[in-house]
Amino acid sequence: MESVNHHYPKQGRVILHIDMNAFYCSVHEAVEPDLYKGKPIAVAGSVELRKGIIVTSSYAARRLGIKTGMQVRQAMKLCPDLILIRPDFDLYRNFSRRFMGIVYGYSPLVESMSIDECFVDITGSKQFGTPIEIANSIQLKIMKELGLPCSIGVAPNKLLAKMGSDMKKPNGITVLRLRDVPAVFWDKPCHYLYGIGKKTAEKLTRLGIHTLGQLAAGDETLLSKHFGVLGAHLKRSANGIDTSPVNPEHEQSKSIGHTTTLPRDYTDRHEIHRVMLNLADQVARRLRKQELMTSTIQITIRDPEMRTITRSLTLGTPTEHMDDIYRTACQLYDHHWEEGNPVRLLGITLQSLTAKEESYVQLDLFDYEKQPRRENLNRVMDGLRDKFGENVILTAGMMSDDPSSLIRNHKVRGTSLQMDHLRNNPLHKEGGEG
Repeated sequence: MESVNHHYPKQGRVILHIDMNAFYCSVHEAVEPDLYKGKPIAVAGSVELRKGIIVTSSYAARRLGIKTGMQVRQAMKLCPDLILIRPDFDLYRNFSRRFMGIVYGYSPLVESMSIDECFVDITGSKQFGTPIEIANSIQLKIMKELGLPCSIGVAPNKLLAKMGSDMKKPNGITVLRLRDVPAVFWDKPCHYLYGIGKKTAEKLTRLGIHTLGQLAAGDETLLSKHFGVLGAHLKRSANGIDTSPVNPEHEQSKSIGHTTTLPRDYTDRHEIHRVMLNLADQVARRLRKQELMTSTIQITIRDPEMRTITRSLTLGTPTEHMDDIYRTACQLYDHHWEEGNPVRLLGITLQSLTAKEESYVQLDLFDYEKQPRRENLNRVMDGLRDKFGENVILTAGMMSDDPSSLIRNHKVRGTSLQMDHLRNNPLHKEGGEG
């Protein structure tokens, strides 16, 4: 044990960031290797229409130039042999649970960041070996039990662990220490650092800060003047400093949202309202499942030129009801989007979330009488849909042939940031999937 202790800091932490490589495609390769193993494959929406977007691609496809976000039509021109697969989010969530279950076997301090990545604090996991031995063991176990490759960053904090996992893909392990930061990062442009987006990098460039080395040595007063409290954080990050803990609690969602890309340009207000109805139905379902209420409704609209706007409205009282969400979303759309202008993507996001039991709902006399009936109706309808499927109860307005009607099909719809499948499923207590 003495030799193992030598590999752990007397003060400080050891953090792993585990990132599943080309997760959706890797899952399909693992499940049906005869069909997909080693071949150029891509998961894409609207496979039949050839109008969808590439969600992710296998490494064999990436070598041929296939990228996330590329239009299916363009990808097929680049690679006529590309195999297109419909998303199967039930399958991905199943593998996500199993992958997280393996990680929980080494430490209870696991923070899931999305369906295919997590941080794990292994400072107290010396019984499993050195940090490198633990990283190797997790990687081998995930490959042996699930048939999936992953990359792992080993570092004293979350920032460097995340940067490390990005450095060797697929199936790499990278150790980053604080003393490595100048040699590894300081000659790189600012946007190379995790957490620095395009706009922040452009603003830094205008201030004459082009590299992470310059940012690390930057004048904190100047940075604070232009970035506020973020200024000091940017300088610390460029020096590889990050004190944020691995948070093992599945935090109450900060937001719940759904978007849908439309198969063609929509201009008709009634068609758009119908899409909003399907979106409102499903975000309200997810809200109630987590026993939350929302006070702010945000809509997202994207046009065919990929210009995107978001608009939001804060309600007078919190709600969990689909009709409130739908009505507000339609009001926002009608107010902020000129009728006749084409739309290619629509979304609804619920924000300002509070636990239902903590929400003090101010009701006028009329609402006070209606509220128990509305809650009871929600309960009955949710129960029926939980038992018999999402399509057992639909309003006429929800029936359509556009992709918004597929939102209820949890097998083919989902998002990598949707972590509902890990909530109320304490793997660290159960020791894995039951």
